[in-house]
Amino acid sequence: MRRKIKNVFAEYDYNCFGCSPNNSIGLRLEFYENDDFVETTWSPARQYEGYPDVIHGGVLATLIDETAAWTMYIKARCAGVSSRINIRFRKPVNSTQKEILTRGTITNFNRNLCYIHVEIFNEQGELCTEAEVVYFTFSKEKSIQEHYFPSDYDSFFE
Repeated sequence: MRRKIKNVFAEYDYNCFGCSPNNSIGLRLEFYENDDFVETTWSPARQYEGYPDVIHGGVLATLIDETAAWTMYIKARCAGVSSRINIRFRKPVNSTQKEILTRGTITNFNRNLCYIHVEIFNEQGELCTEAEVVYFTFSKEKSIQEHYFPSDYDSFFE
C-alpha cells in the first residue's frame, strides 16, 4: 500500500536542501511509504549536472542520503544522523529525463545503527545508482526532545 508521508519538519524554520519545501534551490523531495520501501520521485534539471546531460554525483548522493533519512524516520521510527554512505554508480543518470525513482529499505537495525539500502532508477526502470547507508540513531525520547521528531508517529501521514 502506497501512502504519502507528511513533512512534519515543514512547520519549523528549516531549510534542508533535500526536503524543505521552502528552499528555493533545493530538491524539495516528497516521500511515500510503499510496503517495505520509502520512496520519492524527482525531476532532474540541467542546473544539477556535472557532465553535460548527466546529474552530478554529489546530487545523487544527496538523494541517497535524504531517502535513507526518511526511510529511518518511517521504518525505524526515530531520528538519527548519517554515519557512512557507500555508493556504487552503475549508469549515468541523465538530466533529460522527466522523472527518476529513489527508494530505500532497512536491511538491518542493530541497537543504534540503522542499515539502509537505497536505489536510484531511471525513467526506464533501470538501476543506475545504489548505496549502503548507515545511520547512527537516537532514542525515541532524544529524537522527540532534540531532533523535532513528532511524539505522535501518525502525524507523518496525511
